Amino acid sequence: MRRRLVRYFERKRCLDADHLADDTLNRVMRRLEEEGTITAASPAQYCHIVAKFVLLEYVRHSAQTQARQPVPADWPHEVRTTAESGTSHSMHECLDRCLGELEPDEALLILEYYQGERRSKIDRRRRLAAEFDLSPNALSIRACRIRDKLEACISRCRAARETETNRAVPPKRYE
Repeated sequence: MRRRLVRYFERKRCLDADHLADDTLNRVMRRLEEEGTITAASPAQYCHIVAKFVLLEYVRHSAQTQARQPVPADWPHEVRTTAESGTSHSMHECLDRCLGELEPDEALLILEYYQGERRSKIDRRRRLAAEFDLSPNALSIRACRIRDKLEACISRCRAARETETNRAVPPKRYE
């Protein structure tokens, strides 16, 4: 069960999957100690439910931590304002370029997959799975693979832009 939980957290791109799996199992054990039994679901299913809540807490905590981290004062003004505003023009340009490199049905799928909030997102994904004649799980796997392609493309694009930027700025000379 622990290995399955670790793989679950790794698929969700958590940095410390081992710790999160341990935390999940500790919570399940605490519940067993308090109540003696779990009747709501099978043990594996209950562990997965608890893992989802642990994941939500991890994501919420990560977002709050990143929002509080100050940008170093010695960074250039343009970098500080971009980092502080939370948006990056070059990131959006790279995303647009990489979306254009995908097959049309892949681009449509990934854009539709992340549209909406809460219930509308669930309904949209069900409709999308039916439209592509996929099970919900297969749709999730396909979206994950497309996202991986996009992330790799964006990383290459941003690295190329940084290289171009570094060439455009003449090196400082120290005397």
